[in-house]
Amino acid sequence: MGARVVSAFEGRVHPQIMPATGSSARDDGHTTGAGGTLPGPARGSEVDALSEIETSYRYEQISPKAYEHPADRAATSALHAVPLLDTVIKRLIDLGHEKRLRQVVRGNAVKVGPDQLPEIWRRYVQVSSVLDLPATPDLFVYNQADVNAMTLGANKPIVVVNSSLVSSYTIDEVQTVLAHEAGHVLSEHYYYTTALVLLGQFVNGSLPKSLLLGLPARAIYYALLEWARAAELSSDRAAALVRADPLDPCRVMMRMAGGALPGMDFEAFLKQCTEYQGEDDLFSRHARFWAELKLDHPFAVRRVKELVEWVQSGEYDRIRAGSYPRRGHEPAPSAEFQAAVDAYKAKFTRFFERTAGDVQRLGRQLSDWLKTRVPASGTEEE
Repeated sequence: MGARVVSAFEGRVHPQIMPATGSSARDDGHTTGAGGTLPGPARGSEVDALSEIETSYRYEQISPKAYEHPADRAATSALHAVPLLDTVIKRLIDLGHEKRLRQVVRGNAVKVGPDQLPEIWRRYVQVSSVLDLPATPDLFVYNQADVNAMTLGANKPIVVVNSSLVSSYTIDEVQTVLAHEAGHVLSEHYYYTTALVLLGQFVNGSLPKSLLLGLPARAIYYALLEWARAAELSSDRAAALVRADPLDPCRVMMRMAGGALPGMDFEAFLKQCTEYQGEDDLFSRHARFWAELKLDHPFAVRRVKELVEWVQSGEYDRIRAGSYPRRGHEPAPSAEFQAAVDAYKAKFTRFFERTAGDVQRLGRQLSDWLKTRVPASGTEEE
């Protein structure tokens, strides 16, 4: 099975060496043509950085809906539908904890730029250009043993990459991770991710729990974890599009799951992914549910399988050929999508009912908590 999966992906060309071709805009908001267009004039502070980076094509004005996983879109819509939840999350951020989190990063990490880790910066700006991000977020390297990266910020996102990733992985693998984070940026996942980090600090005792008295914090936390696992599937797709090779994020996931060890067999790992998902008896499903419940990322094998199936569906090649929805021209939600939203609403409702009772009581709890918490002064975005 692994060899057949690999053969389905062969022949991909990396964007940094792919000659750009023309494209045109269709009336339905899709673009046509292979590979997008040459980057236009650089934006703001990116002018100097881009002037020394080889020209690469761009998915001009690509909407995140082009690559977002249905589970991500459905979970996001379901969260928005929870009464007062977005207001509570905004209030948590306005209390000033997000600003302190940002200050910790700025004060205890190294900011990457043209004169600081220039090759990483060059690859990062290239990623931003390929996805046609409105602006390139600040990038930081943080001294941490875990191989990880994260995008944070309620309104103005920043990307943080752990030093262990930079030191242990190849520059192409690092760029794959940066492309994954850029997918989070374009999808604006960073707002709920920031709330998840803050709630995690409260739940785990890093911040005073008294601030959350009267709030079903653990239920909100688990609901956001469920959303976060779905959001990761979208960003895996974004990484595949930027690197123009779906195998790149799959290889990175293999190394993150097993360590950056020499001698790993990629085809054997792909075979493992299909076999793991094939174990679909009741006990296996139950065990997977409880094992993933407290994780903010799905299991690596599930992520690989989801990405493989997306490529095999033909959606990846259609986007690579230039046919994708543009920002502001997204298609209307389908009936199938609404069914998925309803499924996530039911799941989130179960989370809340276990701690808050019925939905009406939840609404009262959220409303009462909002009345007792006012934003701290001077918490506006830096």
